[in-house]
Amino acid sequence: MALVVALILLVVMTLVGLSGLRSVTLEERMTSHTFDRSISFQAAEAALKEAEAFVQANQSLPALQPAAGIACSAVNGVCGAPVPATHERWFDEPPLPSPWFSATALTNGGISITPQYMIEFLGNGFSCSPGVVGSATNCSRYRITARSNAGADRSVVLLQSIYAPL
Repeated sequence: MALVVALILLVVMTLVGLSGLRSVTLEERMTSHTFDRSISFQAAEAALKEAEAFVQANQSLPALQPAAGIACSAVNGVCGAPVPATHERWFDEPPLPSPWFSATALTNGGISITPQYMIEFLGNGFSCSPGVVGSATNCSRYRITARSNAGADRSVVLLQSIYAPL
């Protein structure tokens, strides 16, 4: 009788142990995904800030004000205003020309990520906020889209901002 009770307890303890192991493995995966997403978010945010700094430093250049529908430049990632009837540029995949421009590569936690961005000129004629250089109704706006590009089945984060240079 003691042998039967001992075997039943051994089976129950084995099942509890396997359940605990499965739970720990799932938690480990969730933590890993959260870490990947956090690193990807930081990389995309850094690319967004880099693109905003680029626009701020070069806002007077004609190359930063292309006509609507103009394809993105491989030199600086600047595109003409989007055409409403077409799909968004960030969905473009090969064989179409890539609208993405590579930002400065980042390394964090042993992961190297080269985030990318694109800058879309939305036009002039917007009302300016107080302190913005230019006339009260002739301010430029840019839509900046940034994404992380870690590859190898890692998290990808896409961020956007509407930027008005000062």
